[in-house]
Amino acid sequence: MQTQSQVSGKVALITGGASGLGAEICRTLANHEIKTIVADIHFEKANKIAKEIEQNGGKATAIELNVTNYEKIPEKLDGIVQKFGSLDVLINNAGIDLTTPISEMPVTKWNDILNTNLTGPFVLSKEALRIMHKKKGNIINIVSTAAKRSWANASAYHASKWGLLGFTHALHVEGREMGVKVTAVICGGMRTPFLLDRFPDIDVSTLQPPSNVANVISQILYLPHESVIPEVMVLPMKETSWP
Repeated sequence: MQTQSQVSGKVALITGGASGLGAEICRTLANHEIKTIVADIHFEKANKIAKEIEQNGGKATAIELNVTNYEKIPEKLDGIVQKFGSLDVLINNAGIDLTTPISEMPVTKWNDILNTNLTGPFVLSKEALRIMHKKKGNIINIVSTAAKRSWANASAYHASKWGLLGFTHALHVEGREMGVKVTAVICGGMRTPFLLDRFPDIDVSTLQPPSNVANVISQILYLPHESVIPEVMVLPMKETSWP
């Protein structure tokens, strides 16, 4: 495994970093002395997380980033490199959903979900490869058990996450040739607003804290240069969406 000194000082961009799993990833990576870029469409919330990290001794900064504003993404990533000297880690975490039957799913909402959950990670990963192939790096895509099985009223979410898993494995194949490691982190249910706000009656005892997933992500970055983890699944012990 790499040591703390080899991971310390790396620059990581986390999309959807203002809340839930994204915020926990930012906190966890900062604890490993990684410079954390808290990226979110809600800048004030992202800035609050960044200030919290700074107050606790970590290094973080917030940027406003809409992952569906594709034309701005190259400029955003180049700005990170200009300010911090590199971009070593990209974590595509931003995601949205609409709980509704297929028969009631508006095409506009379908497009919003796929644009955020799938096309956004594609564009960000494409631009990150442009930067990382010069000095290597890690791209980690946050997937879901929704990429492994299906349930009702989540058609667009399933389509986006199955697509993201397939894209991640394709990116892994091409990234290896550039020395860029690509990993799909398949998450089971977590105690985050993504579930708790939409399903207030959910049994929280079946969910895991997001810090458990964030810790796994941090350990991926410690893997020796000669090895890569293409896919890892992190489930709560009482997971209901996977056997």
